[in-house]
Amino acid sequence: MSLDFTRGEAPVALSPEERGQDAIEEARRQVQICNACRYCEGYCSVFPAITRERAFADGDITQLANLCHNCRGCYYACQYAEPHEFAVNLPRALAEVRSDSWERFAWPHGLAGTFQRSGVALTAALVAGIAALFLALAALAPASGEGFYAYLSHAAMVAIFAPAFLFPVVALGVGVRRYWHETGGGPVRWAHLKEAALDAGRLKNLSGGPAQGCNYENGDRFGNARRHSHQAVLWGFLLCFASTSSGTVLHYVFDAPAPYPLWSLPKLFGVPGGLLLTVGAFALAWLKTKADPALGAPSRWGGEMAFVLLLGLTGLSGLVLYAATGTVLVPALLALHLGAVLALFLTTPYSKMAHGAYRFAALVRDAQGRAA
Repeated sequence: MSLDFTRGEAPVALSPEERGQDAIEEARRQVQICNACRYCEGYCSVFPAITRERAFADGDITQLANLCHNCRGCYYACQYAEPHEFAVNLPRALAEVRSDSWERFAWPHGLAGTFQRSGVALTAALVAGIAALFLALAALAPASGEGFYAYLSHAAMVAIFAPAFLFPVVALGVGVRRYWHETGGGPVRWAHLKEAALDAGRLKNLSGGPAQGCNYENGDRFGNARRHSHQAVLWGFLLCFASTSSGTVLHYVFDAPAPYPLWSLPKLFGVPGGLLLTVGAFALAWLKTKADPALGAPSRWGGEMAFVLLLGLTGLSGLVLYAATGTVLVPALLALHLGAVLALFLTTPYSKMAHGAYRFAALVRDAQGRAA
């Protein structure tokens, strides 16, 4: 049996299922070339994972695609990229498989394609969230209350946001379970989780191997701007979550409802978290405008950009709302901020926000592969 490494003609029109399988076949062809070459073995975790296999099932390709962080260093180092007849563009091939896998694993299934392919859907969700919250503000305004509770009662906030928070958790749980089954994941041990958490916290796979950075926005030149922006978003999001969690504990455990002073835990977590989230998200949006779309999944560009901008709006609107405390701008800014948060929650399983769950699962699966 001989392997044909040249690129075949793409079908003219494909169904979503056919498109996904076609993307897997193209990625498999390129991965086989990489496995024969092995020049990029030290670039990131993808290439050592490739060398551990001799044949690549569909689940193996899905795992490699989600392990890839699209740093693009391998493309600029590749001797088989176009105009070579092999036409290797591994970042794009894996990006297509990765995006298709998120659609395939999403629950409910039919919503994923809409959110991944179009930023319009994300914007519509944001507008709908704002409109719904304006209606809630008008209909549910409490007779009395302090801070934000003067405009929307605590009970109303819980009624709106508790289901909106639990829904993406359940939906992503279903998706990750499907991912784990397809990629052949085994029982998870503490050592696997620890190793994956360290890799995710350091963003090791955006370091470009010898810590030179990635080639995302600067072509064949290395840089760490994307890595630092990702870290700002990651730690900003975690600090904002810690702020909300500490406020919940203060409210229900210590009977200390909001508003909280500047030196309280919710503010000490929330203000730096909002700053990091805002700066990191808008920096990622700027870097995305400089990156070559042909090295990613071009059909998902709009949806990915809308998600990043929505993430930045969530952080920025929260900071502006806090700065405007005590002014007449609070009702409108509160509705804008809560609308952004609500839209972010509801679209999480179908936007690029889901990549955090799948990439972490891929890192855990990779830790299992190295241990084996």
